Amino acid sequence: MGLNEWAHSLSESLLSDPLPRRWAHSLGVAKRARALAPVLGEDAELLEAAAVLHDVGYSPALAVTGFHPLDGARFLRKQGADERVVRLVAYHSCAVLEAEERGLREELESEFELERPELVDALVFCDMTTTPDGVETTPSERLDEIVKRYGPDTIVGRFIQRAAPEIHAAARRVEGRLALVKAADQPM
Repeated sequence: MGLNEWAHSLSESLLSDPLPRRWAHSLGVAKRARALAPVLGEDAELLEAAAVLHDVGYSPALAVTGFHPLDGARFLRKQGADERVVRLVAYHSCAVLEAEERGLREELESEFELERPELVDALVFCDMTTTPDGVETTPSERLDEIVKRYGPDTIVGRFIQRAAPEIHAAARRVEGRLALVKAADQPM
C-alpha cells in the first residue's frame, strides 16, 4: 500500500463517521495538495498524505490534550508514519501559536522538529484555502470563518488572529511559486 492510499484510509477510518464535515475538509485539503504537485516535485505525495491526515487529532478516538496537531502527530508517530508527515501534521497552519495559547508550545517543540519551510507553507496554503466542507476558498474568507465559528476571544479565535499575517504570507509565497511554474510552462 502506498503512502497516500494508507493516509487516506487511516484518515477516513478516524474522521468519516464521527466527524463527516472534518473528513470533507480533509479531502478538500488533500485535493488542494494534489494541485500543488507542479511546485512540489518529489514531495508531492508527502504533502498530500500530510494534507489528508492533518486533522486526525480531532478524532474522538485520539483526542488526549485537546490540541489536535499534537494529538494527531503523536498518534501518527506511534503508527510508524513517515516522520516528515508527522512533523507537518504537528505544525500545520501555525500550530505553534495555538500551542502557545494552550500552554503546550514547549511540549510541541521538544517532541517535533519543524519540516522544511516550503512544505510548511504548502500545507498552510492547502488548509487555509479549503472550507470546513472541503470547498476552495481564499485565506481571508477562511480566517473570517474560523473567527466567527469559534469566537474572537476563544483560544482558537485568538491564535488564528495572531497567525493571520503568517498565513497570508505563506499563501502569497505558494501562489508566487505556482505563478513561476505556470510562467515557465507558457510558450515564448
